[in-house]
Amino acid sequence: MKKLTSLLVAILMVFSMTITGCGKNDVKSTDDSKNGEKQTEAKEDNKKPLKVLLFINGNLGDKSFFDSANNGMKLIKEKYGCETKTIEVGTDRSKWEPALEDVSEQDYDIIIVGTFDMDEALTKVAAEHPDKKYIMFDYEMDYKDGKNKNVYSMRYKANESSFLAGALAAKMSKSHKLGFVGGMDIPLINDFLVGYIQGAQYVDKNIKVLPSYVGNFNDPAKGKEMALAQYNQGIDIVYNAAGQTGLGVLDAAKEVKKLAIGSDSDQAMLYKDDPEKANLILTSILKRVDNSIVRAIDKYIKGELEFGKCEVLGLKEECVGLAENEFFNKNVPEDVRKQLKDLSDKIVSGEIKVDTGLGMSNDELDKLRDSVRP
Repeated sequence: MKKLTSLLVAILMVFSMTITGCGKNDVKSTDDSKNGEKQTEAKEDNKKPLKVLLFINGNLGDKSFFDSANNGMKLIKEKYGCETKTIEVGTDRSKWEPALEDVSEQDYDIIIVGTFDMDEALTKVAAEHPDKKYIMFDYEMDYKDGKNKNVYSMRYKANESSFLAGALAAKMSKSHKLGFVGGMDIPLINDFLVGYIQGAQYVDKNIKVLPSYVGNFNDPAKGKEMALAQYNQGIDIVYNAAGQTGLGVLDAAKEVKKLAIGSDSDQAMLYKDDPEKANLILTSILKRVDNSIVRAIDKYIKGELEFGKCEVLGLKEECVGLAENEFFNKNVPEDVRKQLKDLSDKIVSGEIKVDTGLGMSNDELDKLRDSVRP
């Protein structure tokens, strides 16, 4: 009997230990469940909207370059649900670096800046914030000696879209004399000019092109003055590559009722409420800063954006092109539109190689400009 009792006690002890063990397993399972919730929460945290800041070293309202960048912010918010913010720092250069330093101290995942003017400030601030990610548009950063490892930069083949602008202008000009108003006499702007001249000469070997430079990108009055001087010399189409200064070119076109070509944004549509002006803007050369921002954020989300590197984007990537709006379709004959499409296809395929002003020596550039002066 004692043996039986001892056996029952032993069985009960084993059974109790087994139950206790399951209890621990249950508790552990509960803990795992809680941990799983925490992991899920962490994953949800990782899925919080990407915080992206656009840093404007100037002001919006240029109906050009910065407005295109700001449109890109709207597009990434719509497409990816990004939490976006745009700040305008103005044209006082002394404020740019402190302002960039200030936003870099905040919790933005990506800070987007643009133009060659921001090179020095970004290089310094990016080095001080190695864990912060930056995107630079319209400029190739210096990556030598390990600099700017946390900066992805992109520039645009403005020469490709300018080639199409030159071809269009040559087809539409009655005087066979074209104008060009640039913001500054620098390689970035001369890249527009070189493509413009090549495209015009592709259509008309005897075409003349007169380039003028204002000296900055924020003087519409001076831009208008220069454009009027060109129109008064018998030029009937002026192409502006001058940022906000270029708005003065469009004002001049309206005043003398001659044609113009815009840049960076679809400037005819921006002036849609002023049809007299919009009808005189044959097209605009689009540096699709907006498309390039969407492309960069898309690659970032996919883990494919390569920081410490520059990409050059053109017609193939749909980051440059011509504005084909209602005014373009109305004012440009169908056969000319078809020819432009054919030229674009040939550029994309590599059949047409477009020259670039980037890397061109001053002597080469002067020779080209002199060869086409009226």
